[in-house]
Amino acid sequence: MLYRNMPACNLLLSGAIHFSGCMATQTIRMLKLLGLQCISVGTFFRHQRLYTIPTIVQAWQNEQAGIIRELKEMGGGLILSGDCRSDSPGHCAKYGTYSLIEDRINKVLDLQLVQSSEVPSSTWCELEGLKRSIDFLKEQHMQVSALITDRNRQVAKWVREELCPGGTSHFFDIWHIGKSLGKALDAAAKERECEDLKLWRPAIINHLYWTAASTPDGDPDVMEAKWQSMVNHVQDIHEHGTPAFPCCAHPPLEGEARDKEWLEPGTTAAIKLERVTLRTALVKDVRKLSPQHQTYSLEAFNSLILHFAPKHTGFFFLGMYSSIRCSPDGVSE
Repeated sequence: MLYRNMPACNLLLSGAIHFSGCMATQTIRMLKLLGLQCISVGTFFRHQRLYTIPTIVQAWQNEQAGIIRELKEMGGGLILSGDCRSDSPGHCAKYGTYSLIEDRINKVLDLQLVQSSEVPSSTWCELEGLKRSIDFLKEQHMQVSALITDRNRQVAKWVREELCPGGTSHFFDIWHIGKSLGKALDAAAKERECEDLKLWRPAIINHLYWTAASTPDGDPDVMEAKWQSMVNHVQDIHEHGTPAFPCCAHPPLEGEARDKEWLEPGTTAAIKLERVTLRTALVKDVRKLSPQHQTYSLEAFNSLILHFAPKHTGFFFLGMYSSIRCSPDGVSE
């Protein structure tokens, strides 16, 4: 069977390799080792350029248009999670892929591929990707109500200056802050006379999540007061004297809850905990914790992209552009 004067099965094989996320050179080498007749690597790349890449791009554009129609019918401002994925670790990435997921429908709304040569350095890819996504949404006459990101300072500054005046609320994802805090607590617990901090580490991280989850309106003053109350709580002090959160929310402690290894006020461990958890920068971040939406789906999507565009594998621009749009969550979710 022929398609445009070529064996249709050859094109089908190229499509199967590309759409499944397999590496062409490895797949074709395997088929040849099995003694099977198959296309050459050069033929695959020709099919990719002429047929499979245009097909993927068109499928993505159709899917994206459908998502935009769905969101416009829903009405209301967009609630977005945004993050950037680099194609290699460290600061030597060639590409940065910025993804936006609309959290109300849990679908990928936009993908932007930025080459490091387009920006001052690879660390700027995240900000540039976000700018391009926002410009695209403005062209679609869509308003962003809330944006959840990690703590990238370039992004935070730009959002504060460009989006927040227009009514966009900017929140930080809890997982990223919790990960950083956990590392700081682990380091502090290794210091002399601070070993007891290791026992409290899980509870402190849980309290960070509770601070946001128990404040659905995202009131920054209340979240700050709740977070600061933790330092008193671990010292068996449950009255805080702050109007926003005057006392702990738990009932009177009894039994095992009462017999915890409380930190003694004024000890090295208690002082170190206060220095770690009440740093000005961390408290400012706590005030911006996202109370309802997080970037879990985005992290899962970025992990899925790894199958279609593995790190440490070289891609030309259109190859990477199509690969990040070839994942099931990016095209058919």
